Amino acid sequence: MLRIIAVVLIWFLGFNCQAQETITSKLYETYETYKEPTLNKRRIKYNQLQPLIQRFEANPKFEVQKVGESIEGRDLKLISIGSGDQNIFLWSQMHGDEPTATQSIFDILNFLDARDFKDEKQEILSKLKLHFLPMLNPDGAEVYQRRNALGIDINRDALRLQSPEGRTLKRIRDSLDAKFGFNLHDQSTYYNAELTDKPATISYLATAYNYEKDINEVRSNAMKVIVYMNNIIQNYAPGQVGRYSDDFEPRAFGDNIAKWGTSLILIESGGYRNDVEKQEIRKLNYVSILSALYTIAKESYVDIPIEDYEKIPRNDRKLFDLKLENVTYKLMGNDYILDLGIHRREVDLEGHQDFYYKSMIVDQGDLSTYYGYETFDASGYTIVPPNVFQGEPKNLGGILGALKQGIGYLSSNKISSNAFTSEPINQIQLGYQLPSFKLAVGQNPTFFLEKEGVITHAVINGFLLDLSQDLEHQNFGNGLMYR
Repeated sequence: MLRIIAVVLIWFLGFNCQAQETITSKLYETYETYKEPTLNKRRIKYNQLQPLIQRFEANPKFEVQKVGESIEGRDLKLISIGSGDQNIFLWSQMHGDEPTATQSIFDILNFLDARDFKDEKQEILSKLKLHFLPMLNPDGAEVYQRRNALGIDINRDALRLQSPEGRTLKRIRDSLDAKFGFNLHDQSTYYNAELTDKPATISYLATAYNYEKDINEVRSNAMKVIVYMNNIIQNYAPGQVGRYSDDFEPRAFGDNIAKWGTSLILIESGGYRNDVEKQEIRKLNYVSILSALYTIAKESYVDIPIEDYEKIPRNDRKLFDLKLENVTYKLMGNDYILDLGIHRREVDLEGHQDFYYKSMIVDQGDLSTYYGYETFDASGYTIVPPNVFQGEPKNLGGILGALKQGIGYLSSNKISSNAFTSEPINQIQLGYQLPSFKLAVGQNPTFFLEKEGVITHAVINGFLLDLSQDLEHQNFGNGLMYR
């Protein structure tokens, strides 16, 4: 009899899991229907959100209330929906330069407002009451910086509560006594899933509430939901999920919210190949969060073994934008074999709505335990320092002709006042003195690769160009201007 009961239970759980995975696959497939079209780049601003919030204020399905203000006087609004007796609290962008989940929140709100998926939404909204606080740090978002206008990290203000944004977050958590909290962040794109070359596109954490990292019911419930989300995301980004460090930080909101009795789920949006604006990662957040809400509403997460949480690979930080392997570098008459790790760092433009790249060599030597979004095996290739050419590139056969001759810089007295150029070559003001070329950490990576006496590749501001191919269709960000 016990065997029969066990078989039936296993069948039921398997059937239930398959049914929920079918629903989440439909969420993924229909995502574009609900994606908020006015938010399509990372550097979103407070003013962009206001028409969207006003739309929900006018919608009787939703409750919208002002719950606080930022230091610079921007309103903090809480958007609520649902009639259930379990409060779920979700907030985003407590760091101003971490906006991916803010976009996802408005995608989710659009989904909840739509007419389809009626049964699933009824399941969620009849059991749960959802509360969204998008863009907790609008002042930081305005200038695309982590910290608020006071210059502090809101996520380290859970004890002193000096920031009005932090006080608002604490007050809402306490008033709701939320069963689950979703703390939504972005992490560095250079995190990878441990021991793999795959980026940690999404990382999860059930935050610890003490130094001993004990597991009580509150924390174990968060772990179970994370296991469920991980299983879903593996269908769309296999191997690209990491587990964020659970070291206890006594000043952090996530750790304290778990301590105060809310099952805290941290979601970190990392990197994804060829997704500069993180729009695919935004989609994964949408699917991940809605899947979590569904399993919480159905309480199907309860029987998930927490041991599976530990099977999620840890976050590691061993990714470069570009990794060159086994390249030959000549120094003082000797040949050396090096690997190079290059980061393409973003520099904000005035207004903080766009950026350009200013790349840097961040490591060199034996990087055999590191990985790259783009990796090039440079065995047999030698690094060639760049030359400067004064004049028009058309005299060299265009930009491609200049690059094939080892020209990395065009010198002119007519260069623009911009900090960068869209051309795949750097430009310098006539008379500007470049430092002598040396391969070193901290230097901008502009040089050439030569094989058997022929220059075959250019590295311009950290972007690798194959000179046997048309330049227009290669992955290139920008060159730099020097004056």
